[in-house]
Amino acid sequence: MGSDRPDQPPPPLRASGQLPPGQRRVAGWPVSHYGPVPRFRPDRWDLKVFGATARAAAYSWSWDEVTALPRTTVVADLHCATGTTSTGHEWFGVPAGTLLRLAPPAPGVTHVMVWAEYGYSANLRLRDFTAATTLLATHRGGEPLTAEHGSPLRMVVPHLYGYKSAKWLRGIEYLTADRPGFWEERGHHPVGEVRTGKRYSYQDDEDDASRAGG
Repeated sequence: MGSDRPDQPPPPLRASGQLPPGQRRVAGWPVSHYGPVPRFRPDRWDLKVFGATARAAAYSWSWDEVTALPRTTVVADLHCATGTTSTGHEWFGVPAGTLLRLAPPAPGVTHVMVWAEYGYSANLRLRDFTAATTLLATHRGGEPLTAEHGSPLRMVVPHLYGYKSAKWLRGIEYLTADRPGFWEERGHHPVGEVRTGKRYSYQDDEDDASRAGG
């Protein structure tokens, strides 16, 4: 995936010892989330795709249907906006692009909102959601995700900060205009790109001021 293409996000920094700006490596895989850990009930669980779909209809998959979809492995680090990086994760799950082919968005869709248990949300540009390394992950390191780390299904968007990789995923909403998610409403950057170090929305204001001063 070439990073010079304007319609594609840059690839994630690989687990090769190189850390992005402002990050420090931590051992293991620290648990970080807001709110309680939900209980997984397979018979009541489903994944929905809704919003501006091409057919103006919502889609739904049961847990058995999700696990029957083609899955792949991506090895990538996970970067927290607080400055920590856990390295070398082997993620296994459904490529996000597969879901878009099964539930096509309408023309004009530019963003998605991913929805998790208890109403948590995170906005993503469509090109970030469809990146080759973006997964709806079910496993890590050859084992099913634990409850604390997002079981049964979580987003993994390696080139963006961790608040974009929502745990306990339940829905994907297609949007024709950007809309802030949970942490974006509280000052986190709307894109959250690791490579450029954009953690917080005020950084765009600083960049604008710098350009004006130059």
